[in-house]
Amino acid sequence: MDFEESPEHRALRAAVAELGAKYGHDYASAKAKAKEPMSELWDEAGSLGYLGVNLPEEYGGGGAGMYELSLVLEELSAVGCGLLMMVVSPAIAGTILTRFGTERQQQAWLPGLADGTKKIAFGITEPDAGSNSHELTTTARRDGDDYVLNGRKTFISGVSEADAVLVVGRLESAKTGKLQPALFLVPTDTPGFEYQPIEMDLVMPEHQYQVFLDDVRVPAAALVGESEEETALWQLFAGLNPERIMGAAMALGNARYALDKAVAYAKERKVWGAPIGAHQGLSHPLAQIKVEYECARLMYLKAATIYDSGDDEAAGEGANMAKYACAEVAAKAADQAVQTHGGNGLASEYGLGNLLAITRVARIAPVSREMVLNYVAQNSLGLPKSY
Repeated sequence: MDFEESPEHRALRAAVAELGAKYGHDYASAKAKAKEPMSELWDEAGSLGYLGVNLPEEYGGGGAGMYELSLVLEELSAVGCGLLMMVVSPAIAGTILTRFGTERQQQAWLPGLADGTKKIAFGITEPDAGSNSHELTTTARRDGDDYVLNGRKTFISGVSEADAVLVVGRLESAKTGKLQPALFLVPTDTPGFEYQPIEMDLVMPEHQYQVFLDDVRVPAAALVGESEEETALWQLFAGLNPERIMGAAMALGNARYALDKAVAYAKERKVWGAPIGAHQGLSHPLAQIKVEYECARLMYLKAATIYDSGDDEAAGEGANMAKYACAEVAAKAADQAVQTHGGNGLASEYGLGNLLAITRVARIAPVSREMVLNYVAQNSLGLPKSY
């Protein structure tokens, strides 16, 4: 084990942090209030190669792994301008297409994902099934040389920005006759594909959508994989572990942003002649968050390392634990940062108020803390399944 990052990783962190500092929280906040995506930051990050560091070099990517991509999102989040679509487009869609896509699909999509000129959203969650792939009601049926999709999706991030959505549906297996998960690349301009925004109290540059698929006809080449026999649940899980690792990276970056703001304020703000950080009522909670932050950081980097080693089974445990740990410390850090600032913590000038809601999301999505605990109880501890 080596707990010291390589010079290349440190250089990547520094370069991304420098880019993020050009934009920062004020930029992200203005975009969120205007209900606009952070296109300028996305485009610059893509042109510099940061969005595709995990994708194959032959398709314009950096040839690295999830570790490197997560560092990019962590550093952007740590300066207040994390890009949520990084979780979806290069991490989930890019990983799935790299591992299971046909050569035609890879040629068509990976170069654009690598430089940011194309985006793919991810559609799994449904109104009644949530993310339970066994209960999804979106179905695909073969009709000649096409597939016809019908179903509903909800809380799908960034559909209006995306060129296509990687839709998770269920397809009748030619071997068994049973319905099994299958993934389809559906361009957002396909007839029958409709979406509408979900009104949210959360103020973010990225938006959530309901998606409606009514007799959406796509060519057979839209099926991810070489044949129907190759569609399987593990294709889906290959994208969900990166999603959890990237969610952890974003949450950890948010935690660092909140902690840095709180510590700086606690050093500068003076009451009765002394900085407020001199009082244990404030210093101890911040110190505790620092301890929990460092523990969460180790778990998330371990998860990324395991994933990049190719051990999918171990990666599932690590990714879930990392997402849990980082989400918990992010929520605590945001809350304590606001408390440290007092009334100023809710003033727009200090850039913390909306972080309370943003960090709260990390405890819910992309998988709830309760489902993570179910996973750990069953898979790590060997306890009976509870659902």
